Amino acid sequence: MIDSPEPRLLSRAVAPDEPETPVRLPVPAGLGRLLVLAAVFVCAACGLVYELELVALASYLFGDSVTQASVVLSVMVSAMGAGSLLAKRLRCRAAVAFGLVEAVLALVGGCSAIALYASFVWFGGSHAVLVGFSLVIGVLIGAEVPLLMTLIQRVRRQDAGGAVADLFAADYIGALAGGLAFPFLLLPLLGQLSGALLTGAVNALAGGALVLWLFGRDLTARGRWVLITANGAVLAVLAAGTFLVPSFERAARQAVYGEDVRVAIRTDYQEVVLTGGPGGAGGGAPLSLFLDGRLRFSGRDACRYHEALVHPAMAGPRARVLVLGGGDGLALREVLRYPDVRSVTVLAPDPGLLRLGRSDPGLSRLNGRSLADPRVTTVTGDVFGRLRTAAAAAGPYDVIVSDLSDPGITASTKLYSREFYGLAERALAPGGRLAVHAGAPDTHPRSYWTVDASLRAAGLRTSPYAVGGRRSAYAAGPDRSAAAEHPPRTWGFVLAAREPERPRLAPDAPVPLTLTPGTLRSAERTAEELRVPGARASTLTHPRH
Repeated sequence: MIDSPEPRLLSRAVAPDEPETPVRLPVPAGLGRLLVLAAVFVCAACGLVYELELVALASYLFGDSVTQASVVLSVMVSAMGAGSLLAKRLRCRAAVAFGLVEAVLALVGGCSAIALYASFVWFGGSHAVLVGFSLVIGVLIGAEVPLLMTLIQRVRRQDAGGAVADLFAADYIGALAGGLAFPFLLLPLLGQLSGALLTGAVNALAGGALVLWLFGRDLTARGRWVLITANGAVLAVLAAGTFLVPSFERAARQAVYGEDVRVAIRTDYQEVVLTGGPGGAGGGAPLSLFLDGRLRFSGRDACRYHEALVHPAMAGPRARVLVLGGGDGLALREVLRYPDVRSVTVLAPDPGLLRLGRSDPGLSRLNGRSLADPRVTTVTGDVFGRLRTAAAAAGPYDVIVSDLSDPGITASTKLYSREFYGLAERALAPGGRLAVHAGAPDTHPRSYWTVDASLRAAGLRTSPYAVGGRRSAYAAGPDRSAAAEHPPRTWGFVLAAREPERPRLAPDAPVPLTLTPGTLRSAERTAEELRVPGARASTLTHPRH
């Protein structure tokens, strides 16, 4: 663009293919320019929502949010440059072109979440679909800027620098509005699928209304009917999609989890799905819990998992216990088997899961109604932040049980870092023990041994052990395809302690267990056979999971 005060030169520099006569507006030029900037604001907000929607859904379905965000944003930004170049040829019909671009963007962006989810559910995880939608949406968003610049100059001529400043100010402020609306309004109130569809409808209405009303007098009859038909069809598709979202979600859940889905809720923290009979036994399928699409436990082997996690840490002082995570109440059930336990604090990130653990008849029966025990205190919130003040507020703990999500999930990476275990070490009483669920060493050995290295880097002595006999190999979410080909057969744990020597795996439970001393000796050998030499600690600034 040429920075010239002459309107005639500016017109040729900005839009050489545009007619030099001013557009016939139904409102004064100043108001018309304000309306164009308002449309820029709305379209920018919708564009950012599409980006965040793809990042959030891809992170949920494929895992590793850092990778998914990098793929979506890098593809979109590069595609925006291509879209800007392609739009140069459309400036001669900027109004009609902008209206059609917004209609297509509303359709593609609004349906992107449903299409990506459907592809994952029925065809397995496909990054090609994610990249395809990112590419198309990026091209369409990039095409907006040259067309809007042309429209602004047709409404009222101004110097190039001022026009660019106004355009990008509206664009960036709109992006801020979209970025805040997505996590605080759309996602909690409507969910990912309905939120994307509503955003598409707003996008289509904003683009169509601007062109048909503000620039309608300059449109040909054919152009006007093309825009009306295109926007009407897009709005009809989005409305039909919104109406069908509930039945689509039910069908998708059944395709992922099977026919036994009994509870499916979206808490403020995660999606929680319960499958199987209320009692977790009997004629129906065993009770299983999925968190954000990942299998948390199955009634087939939940007892074996929680015994292996909890009881080795309880061989010693155990009056005061801290459970990190464990909102389902199953690890707590094992802790409360010891009559000399005086108090247990459950520090869980999700209050919704705690409520389900208390109220659901199947889950409360499986956890032995442990969350209602008078010795138990529940605290919710950020586990990392709460652990900072746990020891200072309530005194040191004899036992800490870490029953958190797998370390390979990005949202949980900081809870498997050296810094986190340093906080846990400070919260332990002298002679205290820390039991950590560290993933599956047979399918993710490097991640497992990174947990062990992080614990040792925090000043703790460790005893790694891997308990076999896992029967619930099915996994949804990012691990579904991998689990189908190479299902995990072991659970990996690490017992850590503030002792001069590594802690001994010798549980002293008051009730019979499937976990025997022989099983634990075998579990230590199994872990050692899977050792990854040279594993290094994970830190907040250098995560290694």
